[in-house]
Amino acid sequence: MKETPLSNCERRFLLRAIQERKRLDGRQCYDYRNVRISFGPEHGCCVVELGKTRVLGQVSCELVPPKPNRATEGILFCNLELSPMAAPGFEPGRQSELLVKVNRLIERCLRNSKCIDTESLCVVAGEKVWQIRVDLHLLNHDGNITDAASIAGIVALCHFRRPDVSVQGKEVTVYSPEERDPVPLSIHHMPICVSFAFYQQGTYLLVDPNEREERVMDGLLVIAMNKHCEICTIQSSGGIMLLKDQVLRCSKITAVKVAEITELIQKALENDQKVRKEGGKFGFAESIPNQKITAFKMDSAAVDTNNVEEQAEEIITKADPPSEVFAKPILHTPGTAQIGEGIENAWGDLEESEREEAAEEEGESSATAFECQRTETEDTSMMSEAKDEPIVLSDSEEEEVVILEPEEVPKKARPQTNLKQESTSKKAFNKKRRKKRASR
Repeated sequence: MKETPLSNCERRFLLRAIQERKRLDGRQCYDYRNVRISFGPEHGCCVVELGKTRVLGQVSCELVPPKPNRATEGILFCNLELSPMAAPGFEPGRQSELLVKVNRLIERCLRNSKCIDTESLCVVAGEKVWQIRVDLHLLNHDGNITDAASIAGIVALCHFRRPDVSVQGKEVTVYSPEERDPVPLSIHHMPICVSFAFYQQGTYLLVDPNEREERVMDGLLVIAMNKHCEICTIQSSGGIMLLKDQVLRCSKITAVKVAEITELIQKALENDQKVRKEGGKFGFAESIPNQKITAFKMDSAAVDTNNVEEQAEEIITKADPPSEVFAKPILHTPGTAQIGEGIENAWGDLEESEREEAAEEEGESSATAFECQRTETEDTSMMSEAKDEPIVLSDSEEEEVVILEPEEVPKKARPQTNLKQESTSKKAFNKKRRKKRASR
């Protein structure tokens, strides 16, 4: 399904608002949307919300042989998925141009910037190393996928814990979390992407564009930087020419935003670690705010258990006495039993509608029988009259005269037809009755 295109009126309205330094969500030109981080029940799982854009990050690991040219280094693999759940314009199982571009940018931001110490992931040189896989799933699309995905990736890596291992000769033992505490990854720095949208060939600039602002932009500049003001990667798309002063201004804005986001990430990680140590509640369910329809969560209410027995005795005394119970079963016929009064057995009795239909069908059958008797009497009277008078078939006086006498009708022929009609009517009535009972 293709995304719905913007109308000319919407496009003109958005561009006019940008010229007047106004945005649809009320932000200023350099304002960033609110970032919210929540962690899952297991280490390495998190959800990052950038405004209404939501990205799920999940980190997993496994022991694999290393690459031949880097025998003492682990492997870091990143993958982003855009599903139709996030936006109807994304098609499942198909790599769009946007997906390829964002995947390459996230890979350069996390892997090529050496934010993780890959040498610490080596278990046995040339034989066993840890492969760290970062899976990012876009849950809702409201613009600026790159920034949300980069934050989700680095947060999931910082929150992840790999199993502890021990090496004895050539034997590698992997310990479960119950046997040994998992080991966190060695993180050197936190690269975070910040996106800038340009309009009217670089005249106007917006930080963190949303989905509608991305549709009308002329170009996009993405800068990945850590809190030490070190640029990890930079990418410009859209075919616009940017001046040196514009790039420097964007890099200064990036440094401020990255410092704020890094501090937010560190606080979120510290709070989650503190809650887990204290044995408190954590996970996605606890991160949902209260007083919302979507939150199946409510505060615990105190229950007073004092004087429970006295209150129960008062309730029992005030209640109505129980009805009489027939303990002895009533035997109607062999193989059946009844306890209590019960209800009269109405099996085989006809209901009112069935009785009316039966009466109507009986009236119809009696009317048909009366008509049959009437026709019989008429036929017999006509035959008796025709016995005395011969039937003459002649066209002229000269032709030969032929006299035809009627044959005597057997007496038992007519009563048999009446019996057949009655039997068929009864069969039809029984058939209707069975159908009604089966439908109920």
